[in-house]
Amino acid sequence: MSAPIRVLVCDDQVLVRTGLVTIIDAQPDLEVVGECADGQAAVDLARRLRPDVVVMDVRMPVLDGIDATRLLAGAGLPDPVKVLVVTTFNLDEYVYQALRAGASGFLLKDAPPAQLPHGIRTVAMGAALLAPEVTRELLGMYAARVRPAEDTGRDIPLSPRELEVLRLLADGRSNSEIAAILRISQETVKTFVSRILTKLELRDRVQAVVYAYRHGLVT
Repeated sequence: MSAPIRVLVCDDQVLVRTGLVTIIDAQPDLEVVGECADGQAAVDLARRLRPDVVVMDVRMPVLDGIDATRLLAGAGLPDPVKVLVVTTFNLDEYVYQALRAGASGFLLKDAPPAQLPHGIRTVAMGAALLAPEVTRELLGMYAARVRPAEDTGRDIPLSPRELEVLRLLADGRSNSEIAAILRISQETVKTFVSRILTKLELRDRVQAVVYAYRHGLVT
C-alpha cells in the first residue's frame, strides 16, 4: 500500500477545524499530520512537517489564508506546497485572490463532506480543483477588475486551437465538455491542456484560468 496523503488543516474556528480533521482522518488514504488556527502557524508547520496538502481557511488572525498561501505555494518558490482553500461562498473575492496567490483549488464549507477527501486527493495528484459553475461565477465577477484594459491577448504563444481550449477552460468547462464542443477526443484535450501549461509556464488549470482572464481572452 502507498503511504497516506499527509494533510495539514488550518482554520481558526475550533468546531470547523475539528470537523475537517474528523472527516479527513476517517479516510484510510489520508492522514492529518497537524492542525492550527492562523496563517502564520500554517506556514511554520508546513515548512517543518512538509505535508502533501494544506487545507486552508481564508479569514484568520495573525496572517490570513491568502498571504499564507502566497508564502507556501506562490509562483517562483523552490519547493511549493499544494494548498486547498476551504471557505464560504460570500468570500468569493478572497478565494479569487487565493487562487492568484498559488492555491490549487477551493471548496465551499457547505459542500457535502465527501467532497473534502476528493478535493484533497485531486490536489495531491497535481490537478486543480475548480467547480465549473463556481469558476464562471467567481472569475467572471472579477474579470474586469483584474484584467488590464489595454491587454487584448496579443503576443500569446498559443496556436488558434490551443486558444480555443484555453477559453473553454476559463469558462469552467471540463475535459469532456471541451471534447464535445470541439469534437475531439478527451485525450486530445488533455494533450492541448498540457501544451498550454508548458508554453505559458503555468502550474495547473487554475493558473490557466486566471491567465486567460488577465489577458483578455474571455469576457
